[in-house]
Amino acid sequence: MKANTLRNLAIAIGLNLLGLAAVASPADAQTVRLAATDIDGLEELQRQFGKFRETLSEVTGLDVQFFPVNNRTVAGEALRAGKVEFVLTGPSEYAIFQSRVKITPVVAFSRPDYFSAIIVKQHSGIRSVSDLKGKRMAFAAVGSTSAHIGPSLLLSEAGLDPAKDVEPVHLSNTVGYTALKRGDVAAWGMAHFVYTRLRDSDPEVSSGTFRVIARGPDLPNDVIVAGAHVEENVIKRFRQAFRHPETAAKLKNALLATAEGSDRYKLTAFVPDVDDKEYAYMRKGFVAIGQPQFAMPLK
Repeated sequence: MKANTLRNLAIAIGLNLLGLAAVASPADAQTVRLAATDIDGLEELQRQFGKFRETLSEVTGLDVQFFPVNNRTVAGEALRAGKVEFVLTGPSEYAIFQSRVKITPVVAFSRPDYFSAIIVKQHSGIRSVSDLKGKRMAFAAVGSTSAHIGPSLLLSEAGLDPAKDVEPVHLSNTVGYTALKRGDVAAWGMAHFVYTRLRDSDPEVSSGTFRVIARGPDLPNDVIVAGAHVEENVIKRFRQAFRHPETAAKLKNALLATAEGSDRYKLTAFVPDVDDKEYAYMRKGFVAIGQPQFAMPLK
């Protein structure tokens, strides 16, 4: 009896050791660095993506560490210099990176109902995009996917030159909304969900205060990219974690751990097979704003 018990215990221990061998211990795990282009500073990165980083380490067996950047230029240079392995970035930044440095798209984060809009005051007399010629228009930061590139394409598609036919002013989301509300600008280009969130939380306005005069198509997905120095087997481990239903569910829950993550990624699905053609819309947008150098991927 005792011999059988010892034999069973030995078998159990052996099986456990085999299982553990498949996942690196924290001391042995390969370290990879992760940045996010729209998060400024390590403290904010940890607050918004700390749970995601921990879960990513757990499901990949890699020691994922944060690499804070304060803008996309720094992130691109870090990729080029091999100082960061992975960067979570938006569609416009993806196009910029591709024009400057060799990268591999690893996994995309879909964002349903993510599209640009141009909003005006209801009684402004502006009924179409062409009416904005010669007028002042608010955008967010230069190069913003949903609040600069997207609205600029809507202007271009209506026959206006975004760089010459309107007077652009670049403001934060809340300042841009306030500027439109006060009449300081004739129009505001913004992600539609940001507009509705600010409008619905403002007791001074109603759904009839503003008018949406143009809506764009769904914008391309956010994407994690890898630098050229990252080994293929490491990229595969990352990609597989987002592909497998069980680990993907853990990563999705980790993304939703903060209010910002829930707001942005609540309806997200992971897309491990990234189609680069979907980002042609961003490249077209850079041409529209007079920055064609960002429309050509690095050869």
